[in-house]
Amino acid sequence: MSSRVDPSGTPLPRGRFLVLEGIDGCGKSTQIDALAQWLPRSGLMPPGADLLVTREPGGTALGQALRQLLLHPPGEAAPEPTAELLLYAADRAQHVQQRIAPALAAGHWVLSDRFSGSTAAYQGYGRGLSLALIEQLERIATADLQPDLTVWLDLPLAESQRRRGERPADRIEAAGEAFLGRVCGGFAALAAQRGWSRFDARLAPEQVSEAIGALLAQRFGPRADLHG
Repeated sequence: MSSRVDPSGTPLPRGRFLVLEGIDGCGKSTQIDALAQWLPRSGLMPPGADLLVTREPGGTALGQALRQLLLHPPGEAAPEPTAELLLYAADRAQHVQQRIAPALAAGHWVLSDRFSGSTAAYQGYGRGLSLALIEQLERIATADLQPDLTVWLDLPLAESQRRRGERPADRIEAAGEAFLGRVCGGFAALAAQRGWSRFDARLAPEQVSEAIGALLAQRFGPRADLHG
């Protein structure tokens, strides 16, 4: 994305970086779709600003290849835990440098399905890898970039599994109930440590959307009706 100016010719201020986190089935995709429709007409974004909707892993061409290796590896190509951690870090470094940081510098807003919190939850709390190492890799991969707001969609593991139903599990989802239970606990710990905004993902999607919209309005400016 190129740099933009508002209608008066004034360069746009740095954009906002918004992240949604949570276990699979918590409704991130639904809420991101709702926000992608609402944010550009909400009055929160300055005139001339675009909205970049992205995800991790897979927000770049390199990330798409890494996503396949991480979630659906062929044959014996499944990475070991430390290799898995490094692949996620590589995906994030490319994502930040190629897409997120340039968009923010140009005054655009970025909405991402997952960011560094997921690595801490899945590879740290879930796999049992060193949280200090993960934090060090996070600083390297992100160049200390932090979201302006992280939304945590809190969903009990049993409900996550019920929602998945008979859908085939990817490699991470198939790691077992004990692993996923540790991940859930990790998200709760990270939310408390990092000041994430918690939303009850058991509620109807429209209720969650309204609550997120109200928070964004409180944080970033005047609010439009999310479903208007």
